[in-house]
Amino acid sequence: MRGPGERAARSVGCMSKFQALDLGLVVRGHGRHYIVEDADGRRFVCHPRGKKSDAVVGDQVRFAEASADEGVVEAVEPRRNLLFRQDEWKTKSFAANLDQLLVLVAVEPVFSESQLCRALIAAESAGIRAAIALNKTDLPGADAARQRLAPYREAAMGLTVFEVALKADPAGSRATLSPWLDGQRSFVLGPSGTGKSTLINLLVQDAQAQVGEISQALNSGRHTTTTTQWYWTDESRRTALIDSPGFQEFGLRQIDAAELWRWMPDLRAHADCRFHNCSHIHEPGCGVRDAVDAGRISASRYRIYGEILAELQHKTW
Repeated sequence: MRGPGERAARSVGCMSKFQALDLGLVVRGHGRHYIVEDADGRRFVCHPRGKKSDAVVGDQVRFAEASADEGVVEAVEPRRNLLFRQDEWKTKSFAANLDQLLVLVAVEPVFSESQLCRALIAAESAGIRAAIALNKTDLPGADAARQRLAPYREAAMGLTVFEVALKADPAGSRATLSPWLDGQRSFVLGPSGTGKSTLINLLVQDAQAQVGEISQALNSGRHTTTTTQWYWTDESRRTALIDSPGFQEFGLRQIDAAELWRWMPDLRAHADCRFHNCSHIHEPGCGVRDAVDAGRISASRYRIYGEILAELQHKTW
């Protein structure tokens, strides 16, 4: 299945045509409106040339200035990665050209491990490194949340799991996260209520000002749809946080069912099976199932694998 990253790359035709155009960064998009930032930090309201609109936040685009604060996107530069989710009917692109993904979960509300797994699979398949941040560790349920996240810290997965209390200990939380975020383009993903807004406001001093500038540029009253938002955390524009709206579902239809296990490092580490095309569900001599029985793969992770596999194998016509 061809993903949206490939479709965007075709936008760049003969480069000689575009060499004279400005190179800009998409920092926000509303339908057919984009906010594009040039190399000097100036921002333009841009519209795509033609009917198709393929750019997403994080894209590098070639654009022509139409006025002091407006422009036209002529082409999207090739992407090095794209984080997206895909259900049966549509694709939702989050952002492109990312360095890393921070999945924010919380002690309360209790997080969905299925949604966590899906986000990590999407990142793994896109070649984007990831970490988890557990927020609200000052609350009584912190130990239970730590236990649920234990498989993600173990050697087979080796993910960094930060522990923070963004409201109760803002200074400590900033000190914990800042070294990992420094100099990187980090996408923050998580369901509503986990503290994403608190995180953004803690690390981005002028977060509301950046949103305000964009809303004013877009004549905000007519553009109320929540969308992905790019923030610079420093004046030198070295470090970026990309925030996104909360989500309820995370489809992975872009993943080939037979390849799903490859994007789950703990399963991949034990996939020395008798049959090369083992589904890791029912075949004899399955290294993954043996590892589950021996406790080397989390039972909950394996259950989620089975659920996603069944979803990917089921076709609706």
